[in-house]
Amino acid sequence: MITSKQRAFLRSKANDLDAIFQVGKGGVNDNLIGQLNDVLEVRELIKIKVLESSMLTAREASDIICEATGAEPIQCIGTKLVIYKPSTKEPKIILPKA
Repeated sequence: MITSKQRAFLRSKANDLDAIFQVGKGGVNDNLIGQLNDVLEVRELIKIKVLESSMLTAREASDIICEATGAEPIQCIGTKLVIYKPSTKEPKIILPKA
């Protein structure tokens, strides 16, 4: 579990990120989860866009994705969500102390 100070730090880092994944009408499936796991291992912090054609809201998609990948939800605004999962090999983002 991360603190609010750490979450604010990650939100500031996510401002410059572009959404590299989209959740569409297919929803959140096993293929998407596998790709997210691979990318989270490398990048640690990613932004995802939920398209209007999706039957899920950004909050619902965030909950499903975070549960399936073990990531932490950082932010949900409108149709975009940000998630964080520290790398198991070599963490790139150093969080501030709690």
